[in-house]
Order: sequence, then C-alpha cells, then structure tokens
Amino acid sequence: MRPRAPQLMIFDCDGVLVDSEPLSVDVLVRVLHNAGVEMDAEEAYVRFLGKSLQTMSDILHTDYGLAVDDRFLEEMRLDLYQRFRKELQAVDGIADALDALDVPRCVASSSQMERIRLSLTITGLIDRLEPHLFSASMVSRGKPAPDLFLHAAAQMGVPAENCIVIEDSPAGIEAAKAAGMRVFAFAGASHARSERHKAALLQLEPDVLFDDMRELIHFVRQEQRDGNIL
Repeated sequence: MRPRAPQLMIFDCDGVLVDSEPLSVDVLVRVLHNAGVEMDAEEAYVRFLGKSLQTMSDILHTDYGLAVDDRFLEEMRLDLYQRFRKELQAVDGIADALDALDVPRCVASSSQMERIRLSLTITGLIDRLEPHLFSASMVSRGKPAPDLFLHAAAQMGVPAENCIVIEDSPAGIEAAKAAGMRVFAFAGASHARSERHKAALLQLEPDVLFDDMRELIHFVRQEQRDGNIL
C-alpha cells in the first residue's frame, strides 16, 4: 500500500524541539541521590527517556522502592525550571524547519503542560506551535502506549494513517507505531548522538532516521510526493 500524503506532523518536545534531556537527566540523578537512590545518567536515559512522569513514578516505586511524593516532585521541578531558564536551547535548525513546513503541526509530549509551555517559551518556539499542545496528563497511559498520539490526532481531526510523528526516544517510536502512524526518528539532540542510541532507535524500524533538523523538510516533501502519486 502506497503511503498517504501527510496531513499532520506530531512533534515530541524534549529532544526534538528543545535540547532538554541532558538537563533533565542531570537534575533527576541529583534528586534521586538526595532521596537515597543511586543511579547514573546512562541508566536514567535507558529507564526513563521519553516516558511520562506517572510512568517514571511507577518504575521508581516498583523497581527502586521509592515513593515519589510531592516534596520530591517539587524539588525536581524547581531545580529543573531554574536550569531551563539559564541553559535551555532549541534544537538546532528546528525554527527554520517549522517555518518551512506547509503541513499542520502539533506537540504531543510526555511532559506536563506547564513544562511544555515553559520550554517552548524560553526557546522562542511557542508562537509556532500553540495552541496545539498535548500532554501525557491528558490520557490514561503514557508512551510507549499509543494513547497520546491518538488523542492528538483526534483533536486535530486527522486519521492516524495520515500523521507523521517526530520522536527521539524508543518509547516514543513504539507509541507512534502502535498508533498506526509513520515515525521519523531524530538523533541530533545532544543526548542522542551516540551509536548506541542510534542503534536502539534503528532496532525499532522507524520510517526515517535523521540527525540534522534541517533535513526534515526534505523527508516531508518526499512523503508528499509519494503520497500524491496516482
């Protein structure tokens, strides 16, 4: 079956729009240390990359015996937002890519809505994407379940098979494929450039793997040409 021309681009936020994952993991590892859980950055990436706060909390409770309470979450939130305001940058090339796209777009992120809006505001991307912002807090199951992507597509009025998801994490790729959507794996943010990470993404067989956001428009236009061939 030939591909259909894309009618909606669904962007993950962290690691796709904003280069936030190293900051997030650094803060998480420090807060976990304060709570008595020793974990290095590599393990944190493997266990939590792309997953929702609820999923992270469930893993910490089940596998590490840590009950994530309000104090833990507030410490992490305050520290992370302070780091974001000082250090957060947009992914290189994303502003130009968004400006060049002629396909409707939205954001579907595992982060809380407050964090999504803060990240996009700090990096100057908010006006290119609001109001079409969707958070894992809006659905019962976070990535790798397909719920968030299906919710975003339904709200945007586009069938799943006409959506392309831009993701940087294995959990996000799994979620997109489970939703019946095409998925472009992005490996250009600072946490995703290792051969090990790229191999983990390739193992899930995304439709495209790329590491320069300036290439996105080329891949989208190729999909448009292929989808319009009679």
